[in-house]
Amino acid sequence: MKFTRDTAGSVSIRAIGAGEVRIGDRTYDMPVALTDERVLEGWAPTPVAELAQEHFRELIAAEPEIIVLGTGSATQFAPRELVFAFARRSIGFEVMNSAAAARTFNVLAAEGRKVAAVLYP
Repeated sequence: MKFTRDTAGSVSIRAIGAGEVRIGDRTYDMPVALTDERVLEGWAPTPVAELAQEHFRELIAAEPEIIVLGTGSATQFAPRELVFAFARRSIGFEVMNSAAAARTFNVLAAEGRKVAAVLYP
């Protein structure tokens, strides 16, 4: 996996829907991970119910205050242990549908917060 910087120098989610996430001038049809500064290429398309702390290693290394997980068109629950793992690290962790997660990410990033997200289209 590698990070790539959005062409504008900061990341903004432009659109989400119809099985796609548009970030900057790129469209993703698979789950995508990002911070307020860059997109993480190569996020493994792991089912939400199987996510573990190890999947978020690169995002955690970016030292976000909060990670927003967008679970697609409907909200799915994240595994309890994952929620507890972020709490132990004092990282906020919010789970919602991907449209709400994209809006939340953009607002927090615009406020200058250190935010990361994983969005399932």
